[in-house]
Amino acid sequence: METIRFLHTADLHLDSPFKGMSASGPDEIEKIQQSTFQAFDRMITYAVEQQPDFIVIVGDIYDGEDRSLRAQIRFQQGMKRLDQAQIPVFLSYGNHDHLAGKWTRVSLPENVHVFAETVEQKRLTVRGETVTLHGFSYPQRHVREPMIADYQQADEGIHIGMLHGSVAGDSAHAVYAPFTISDLQRKNYQYWALGHIHKRQVLAQNPPIVYPGNLQGRHKNEQGVKGFYDVSLSGNQSSMTFVPASAIVFTTLTISCEGIEYADDWVAVCQKAIDYVAAEIGNIIIELVMTDTESLATALQRTSSESEWLEILREQYILQEPFVWIRAIEWPTLSANDFSTSLVDPVVDTMKNWQADEWDDVLAELYSHRVGRYIEPLTTSGREQLHQQASALLASELLKES
Repeated sequence: METIRFLHTADLHLDSPFKGMSASGPDEIEKIQQSTFQAFDRMITYAVEQQPDFIVIVGDIYDGEDRSLRAQIRFQQGMKRLDQAQIPVFLSYGNHDHLAGKWTRVSLPENVHVFAETVEQKRLTVRGETVTLHGFSYPQRHVREPMIADYQQADEGIHIGMLHGSVAGDSAHAVYAPFTISDLQRKNYQYWALGHIHKRQVLAQNPPIVYPGNLQGRHKNEQGVKGFYDVSLSGNQSSMTFVPASAIVFTTLTISCEGIEYADDWVAVCQKAIDYVAAEIGNIIIELVMTDTESLATALQRTSSESEWLEILREQYILQEPFVWIRAIEWPTLSANDFSTSLVDPVVDTMKNWQADEWDDVLAELYSHRVGRYIEPLTTSGREQLHQQASALLASELLKES
């Protein structure tokens, strides 16, 4: 039996606004903003060089239902490169780029085959072997009902299912087109190409049921190297190789401050640790977590604000390669004994009792600002984190005055 080879990718989110990066300068913003395109270009270059039999893209090519014109043009250019290399592409649209959106339409070359809003089959022949691909595009943003019942049972040849959705009962993610692993296995396909979940994971081996994750991390919760899978199938045998593509990697670095007495020593220790990670990974957006601070955190916060220390570190990496952006510094929370509880506690308690709509009222002006597009919507955990940070900031300001 012939071996077929294809690339499996999903969740490109081209031209993502990278929420949570509003503190970046214009040069950094431009570098970060280009990263989804760079990751996409890396995948296209890999395909042209490696010549797989075809490519599957499982939803959320674009970041929003309006499909920015810039993103569409870049995607079209990539598809044209694949067309010139005679590589077919099978794609479906997901909840972010559903078919009900309004956008300026850009044509795609003939090598691109788009799934309709109902589950359908598309076939191609690879060296005499019939390959059937099953999938659908989202007709609107929310597809809550299971779609798996509409996928046909496998017959002869190789069958690949494309499904942009989530495991039923998975409370960690918004549930779209829910399915169970046994639902997929009963179809007797040789491979299930999934999309929607941005974390790379293999849900089952027989057959492979796979999330490739997104091509490029877009915020602090999408850490690590991102990419796509290079898959080979021969009958019921399969092999998968993960191919890195991300242009910038989000990561967290824990730094021990044990034995540090002076501020310049702290800067040197941080810089050494950051340089090591950058040399290993390349371009990074990094959050620093301080441990073993003892009295150091208090001393630093007495004399200067966290933002000032953050700027000092950032200045070490201006216009350097690889690209390094220090997103935040996390210090251990100051204890109640470190500041006047009689002054702080009433304010802290007031914030703690705010409801979601009260937080929205407080932050309304920020979100209405032009940088609001780059700020992540506030979740329950986000409100808790903001409350903790505000409490620590208030404590540090009081310490300066004490």
